[in-house]
Amino acid sequence: VPHVRQLRSWDCGLACVSMVLRALGIESCNLKTLSQLCRNTSIWTVDLAYLLRHFSVDVAFLTITLGANPLLAVESFYKDNMEADEKRVNKLFEKAPQAGIQIQWRSISGEELAMLILSGRYLAIALVDKHKLRYFLFSNSEYFLRASPGDVDFAGHYVVICGYDLETNEFEIKDPSSSSCSDKLPLEALDEARKSFGTDEDILLVSQ
Repeated sequence: VPHVRQLRSWDCGLACVSMVLRALGIESCNLKTLSQLCRNTSIWTVDLAYLLRHFSVDVAFLTITLGANPLLAVESFYKDNMEADEKRVNKLFEKAPQAGIQIQWRSISGEELAMLILSGRYLAIALVDKHKLRYFLFSNSEYFLRASPGDVDFAGHYVVICGYDLETNEFEIKDPSSSSCSDKLPLEALDEARKSFGTDEDILLVSQ
């Protein structure tokens, strides 16, 4: 899976879609093209699912909330756009089956996700709390001493999950905000980042 850096604060999800498409051999999809297809800067997981389907990619969307979760309006990350987003997002959920998007209303455990990735049949795009992700990735750095996951509000961020090491119990992720081509993250750490309040445990499973 090639690493694609995000260009703006809001296009991490588009960068993840670009990584997955390139891994599948679809090269004609830079961030500019994807942003033109998406047509908004408040991007939800369901938007990414529709983008993948635009390129005829098989995708399953796992989430614990069907539609826009009104409880998220209390989070600063969501509140500015929630009123405008809610109707649009709910409509996309309603039309998802016709678009060929398989929506599963459920949580997925780290262990089940690990086995799916290990099978080599799937790549995943996960919504995570960026602050918790960075806390774990840089736990030996100065950042660790200055902040903890509970210190700051939720910040949504997308990463690609593309590998799993059974011996070390670590996932390989591609973070579009990172200068590193790939990072390793313990199963428990990824679970905490992707199951934080604000994520709805959204994850896209893309068939390879």
